[in-house]
Amino acid sequence: MAQIRIEYLRKSFDQFTAVEGSTFTIDDGTFFALLGPSGCGKTTTLRMIAGLELPTEGKILLDGEDVTFHRAAARDIAFVFQLFALYPHMNVGQNIGFPLKCQGMARHEIRERVQETARMLRIEHLLSSKTAKLSGGDRQRVALGRAMVRRPKAFLMDEPLGALDAEFRHLMCGELRDLHDRIKATTVYVTHDQLEAMSMADQIAIMNKGRVEQIGTPQEVYDRPACMFVADFIGSPSMNFLHFEGGLRSGDRAINFHDTRLAVPEIREDRASAALALGVRPEHIRFADAGSVRGEVFGAEYLGTTQIVTIDTAYGRVAARLPSSASVRIGETVGLEFNSDRLSLFDAGSGLAIRTAREEGMRHG
Repeated sequence: MAQIRIEYLRKSFDQFTAVEGSTFTIDDGTFFALLGPSGCGKTTTLRMIAGLELPTEGKILLDGEDVTFHRAAARDIAFVFQLFALYPHMNVGQNIGFPLKCQGMARHEIRERVQETARMLRIEHLLSSKTAKLSGGDRQRVALGRAMVRRPKAFLMDEPLGALDAEFRHLMCGELRDLHDRIKATTVYVTHDQLEAMSMADQIAIMNKGRVEQIGTPQEVYDRPACMFVADFIGSPSMNFLHFEGGLRSGDRAINFHDTRLAVPEIREDRASAALALGVRPEHIRFADAGSVRGEVFGAEYLGTTQIVTIDTAYGRVAARLPSSASVRIGETVGLEFNSDRLSLFDAGSGLAIRTAREEGMRHG
């Protein structure tokens, strides 16, 4: 397999810039997800890596070789699309072996490769079946098999589970990660679904409006988001933001939040009086009679072991994840306490996270 290096990649279509200045490295054998909303530039980035689009500026290196302007066929990369694009007149075995047939490989070698690939995907029993009769999950396995059989340097996948229903998607997430671990493939996976990215990827690049906002492990992007966009995009429900005005000084362990003092992780940068936002995940909120922030319960969503309770406060609506056994009445006034060790602070103007001891501790931990 191979390392993929992207350097200052940019792609413009007339006056529209789809990708702006992306730079990152995908290490050999990594499952790397490009995550973001529709139109953020993730698929365009993938297509440039594949050679299906040429960049306006920047470089693409595959295993140390500059392939920026190489044709797709010359990059030794396999692409799996959302639509399976299987040949309906061929059976499963013929579909999987077709790329090898195009390369002129001997029949007995094709047969061995197809059998090996089918075993890995657990579809040996389907090799003689027509693809039109298969379930969506099995057709996706066949599409993966056709990519795998060539043994390329890297696999690129563009929303490959998007056409499946929720149950099949959940199943295939586990299957894809298991397959990745067995073949040790370098994989670049595009999705708008944060659950897919969080459950499968080693590293996630979160994109917005053509730019990479943050790259990190699933835990890093969830626990210490680099900006408000990432904090809002990752998590269900997403991070709550409580806005306030004030200044911050390096070394402070508490902030003036409206008419109260709130403990926060030690602040590691000075910030003049500005529009700020306090970020708190729903699971880091609890009800407390003496809570510093008070509000009225608006609604509750029962989820089995937990419930999502929404509370209207003077600073906006807040979502809290509480045990399902917690007693909640719509309309009651409650006090809220936050886990001070897990709070985040943001500059509301730029949207960027403010450096605290918590982020530094996680970075060195």
